[in-house]
Amino acid sequence: MTYAAAIAARRAFALPGYPTLADEGFDGDYVCPIQMTSGNLTGPMFISKDWLDAPSVRQHRRVLTKQGYLPDNPYNRVMDMVLGLLNLTRADIYITPIFHLLTPQRSSTIPPAHARASFDAVGRHELMGRRPVALGHDSARVLRHFDVPHVQAPHPSARTGTYAAKAEQIADAARAAA
Repeated sequence: MTYAAAIAARRAFALPGYPTLADEGFDGDYVCPIQMTSGNLTGPMFISKDWLDAPSVRQHRRVLTKQGYLPDNPYNRVMDMVLGLLNLTRADIYITPIFHLLTPQRSSTIPPAHARASFDAVGRHELMGRRPVALGHDSARVLRHFDVPHVQAPHPSARTGTYAAKAEQIADAARAAA
């Protein structure tokens, strides 16, 4: 499967109640906008629950249009620490979500059936032989459902532990997945 096929699969995927990237003006030559800066097709792969919610996309459109992520949110602050520990840059890694649609509100719960449908339609095409790091329980649960070999680590935005502790655990998982 090619990356172009993964992009086409993302463009074709929709579920009632969830805006698509195109609905919010973020359709592009990527599966997820964070891949504007973290889309290395051969680099270490990190998979988390989702990219963003629709209200945050609207609120932060200017920053997201430039780089595809919000540098000051907890997720990305921890991931920057991970990159430092691994001596990598964002251009060296691949980040993607399990769920390839936007949630209707911040911190929305995504029903497991919806997360599995998204991964089956889109995410499985992104693996390209890599063993991903599952960031958090939600992404690990979906990867286990599809018997995808992976290494689990805490989600960078988890409300437990320090940023530094989570970064160390994620870096260790990336080394183990290599």
